Amino acid sequence: MIFRSFPVPPLGCNCSIIGDPVTKKALVVDPGGDSERILKEVEALGMTVTHIVHTHAHFDHFLASGQMKQATGAPLWLHKADQILWDNLEMQCRVFGIPYTPAPPPDRWLEDDEEVALGELKGLALHTPGHTPGSMCFHFPAARMVVAGDTLFHESIGRTDLWGGDAQAIERSIKDRLYTLDEDTRVITGHGPETRIGHEIRFNPFVPG
Repeated sequence: MIFRSFPVPPLGCNCSIIGDPVTKKALVVDPGGDSERILKEVEALGMTVTHIVHTHAHFDHFLASGQMKQATGAPLWLHKADQILWDNLEMQCRVFGIPYTPAPPPDRWLEDDEEVALGELKGLALHTPGHTPGSMCFHFPAARMVVAGDTLFHESIGRTDLWGGDAQAIERSIKDRLYTLDEDTRVITGHGPETRIGHEIRFNPFVPG
């Protein structure tokens, strides 16, 4: 698997590029901003973007989505439970004082446990509500890696005081969908450093294992 993750403005969202080395097809997860940087990283890896997927529809995870779709032709994917957030992206930007960059509506609604395939590279979309109603994590079992968005952080969890947040739901999602993964699984977080499932089970003060 080809993998690269890096923070993008305005709020340091970790944008990830995940690709199949054989077909050279890649998906981009959470293009939060700076489409030029993301496209340069894709080009440097020699990949073609075939999917643009979102862990959730908060503004800092989407701001380059429209530009990425225009540049690559790749469809935008999101869980339908976050449609209301997507429909109000301009309002979200206004609340946080961030310039609004328009994005077209999602092309496809992701389903829980849906396979996301890039040639021989197989991933699974996990519905993990709590940070938002439609929060998703993307698990790649063969690579022992999960892209967790803002559901699980290094010794922390996503905030639940924003639109659609639910503290009980995020705890259930982490315990039932993430802590059941192999403990050696790398966790690519939505912000900040990566971690591992086993570390969070033992040391996360918000959702202890």
